[in-house]
Amino acid sequence: MRLAIVASRFNAEVVDLMLERAVARAKELGLQVAAVVRVPGAFEIPPAVQQLLQRSDVDGAVALGAVITGETKHDEVIMAAAVQALMDVGLATGKPVGLGITGPRMTDEQAMARVDAAARAVDAAKTMHDLLRGL
Repeated sequence: MRLAIVASRFNAEVVDLMLERAVARAKELGLQVAAVVRVPGAFEIPPAVQQLLQRSDVDGAVALGAVITGETKHDEVIMAAAVQALMDVGLATGKPVGLGITGPRMTDEQAMARVDAAARAVDAAKTMHDLLRGL
């Protein structure tokens, strides 16, 4: 499987670790990382995933980000929009998208404790890729 990884730059101290874990997990599973793309924030992940999934050398994608709580409900809005858009992209392309965006309503400490969501997102993308190929 050829995997694309899209990771936000926002909350880089968390997402950089997530990216390292995702790449390491892909390598453990014998997957080829066809592309790694960094975008400004979680809101910008879906369009990049969509473009990558249209490439013939990409079989699936992983979305990485950390949506941390601020003073408003902005984190909830961003998370809901990003997740829905990623589901739409996956359905439209017929290719799996592993969700490795953590949040909302997370503190910095909670976000750091959830960096392993990146490896689980790689696992999910591979599992769904294999499942969809067999249907």
